[in-house]
Amino acid sequence: MKALYFDNASTTPVDPAVATKMMSCLAIDGFFGNPASTTHGYGWMASEEVEWSREVVADSIDADPREIVWTSGATESDNLAIRGSFEALSEKTGRHRIITLASEHKAVLDTCSNLDADVVVLKPRFDGSIDMEALRRALTPQTLLVSVMLVNNETGVIQPVRDIADMAHASGALMHSDLAQSVGKVVVDVKSLGIDLGALSAHKVHGPKGVGALYVKRDQSIKIAEQQHGGQHERGMRSGTLPTHQLVGMAEAYRLASLDLTTMFSRLDEFRLMLEGACELIGGIRFNGRGVPHIVNLTIEGVEAEMLMAAMPDIALSTGSACNSATLEPSHVLRSMGHSRKEGLSSIRISMGRFTTREEVVQLIQSLQRAVIGLRSQ
Repeated sequence: MKALYFDNASTTPVDPAVATKMMSCLAIDGFFGNPASTTHGYGWMASEEVEWSREVVADSIDADPREIVWTSGATESDNLAIRGSFEALSEKTGRHRIITLASEHKAVLDTCSNLDADVVVLKPRFDGSIDMEALRRALTPQTLLVSVMLVNNETGVIQPVRDIADMAHASGALMHSDLAQSVGKVVVDVKSLGIDLGALSAHKVHGPKGVGALYVKRDQSIKIAEQQHGGQHERGMRSGTLPTHQLVGMAEAYRLASLDLTTMFSRLDEFRLMLEGACELIGGIRFNGRGVPHIVNLTIEGVEAEMLMAAMPDIALSTGSACNSATLEPSHVLRSMGHSRKEGLSSIRISMGRFTTREEVVQLIQSLQRAVIGLRSQ
């Protein structure tokens, strides 16, 4: 029997409706052509599917279709936004400072650390939220970019991106946000958020892996240096033959998520309350940050996470980001929030999705209770 899946923040199963949509772009009787081919109908039809996808993704975040640049995923989008804006604008503007949070995804932190930039990494508060006064002090006339994700991928904490963007813009800096864990979980309106650059992912919202997008606000002052050369596709920001089947898959996933947003939020919030109640009964369990309902991060006193997961073979969950799962070190997100190494090694992430059921949550709670009580009694 397969383990019950509670690692949706890592990746989600593709919605069957999304898979069906993708199949229409793969075979000879479908839209399989190269969308850049302009000399025959196969290319024209594929191009129409690509532009339909661009419109759907744009609509889901209240953007203009011309502001959507296709990429291979949120990691590439983060790289393109940060490295691309730095290379295009730092010398021209004389701005070399980038400000970010220590709890950001490695796609942001590693990109920043590999630039010849003045990088300021702010420490979040214990609850995972940004220290706005620390941000105010870090902003200078030399600041080019501020990068803070809307929803943290390990704790679910929601950052006040609108306030951060207002502060960044007041100093003349651009605002970038990783939105991978936001779409399909909360309302994402790039205009209301005030962001200039936003990274999007398909596989976090029941779409295919290997595809994403970068939102680039249409503004003459925003320039992105191409990082992948070979044809000047995507308005000169990202070259490469577009994978039509993946793009329509992403669009269909975003469309379905928009239709189901309110209902799913309410259902997942109910599941989170069930987990909270069960953890209170078990005792000695702390919740790390509060935000979106689909991500629950727990520190379990007296129990190592690796031992706990081994005692729960019927449950698939994680200790944090899948990008760091090969290391035995505790989550850098929890450490940045002020948690000790021991606390980090006693923490797990439970993440739910569209196909999570109430019955599965009940089984998760029962398995968690048995495992924690058993391990503590040893």
